[in-house]
Amino acid sequence: MNKFFVSVVCGAFFAFPALANFDEEYETRQWQEIAVVLPAAPKQESMLPFFVSAASRNKFFVDSASLSVGADGVVRYILLVETHGGARNVTYEGIRCATRERRIYASGRHDGGWSKSRNNAWERIRDIAPARQHAALFLDHFCPGGVIVRDEAEALDALRRGGHPSNILW
Repeated sequence: MNKFFVSVVCGAFFAFPALANFDEEYETRQWQEIAVVLPAAPKQESMLPFFVSAASRNKFFVDSASLSVGADGVVRYILLVETHGGARNVTYEGIRCATRERRIYASGRHDGGWSKSRNNAWERIRDIAPARQHAALFLDHFCPGGVIVRDEAEALDALRRGGHPSNILW
């Protein structure tokens, strides 16, 4: 009986790490990003402001016309950042809720066109001052509790309300 117990425990000990690796590899291998089509240049009337931080003097907007929730689990949108001095930075980005990552696909040009991003790798979203806008979109609007919104309407509603309803404490 002791030999049986030892062999079962040893087998379980060696099997669980393999299962953990299998799950991680399975999720990583199975995900496939859909082909990305760059949207039309944003229009001022479709810009929705969102709060980032009281410490920032910049203003942040998402273009409601560009917002999409892809079948690949990526929320894509045009982000406009207006600095206190009046400079404007426009990017087309994506947030992957399942992995808490973001990606910049392209930057807006003055003529309304796009320049493909040189570094379009997925990067971890961190809640730090220089990139707080991505954390705000992830936490407060597009991925409440780390779960992706169902569709564009839910994401737009969260932006218009100033946060996702499931994040509001009563």
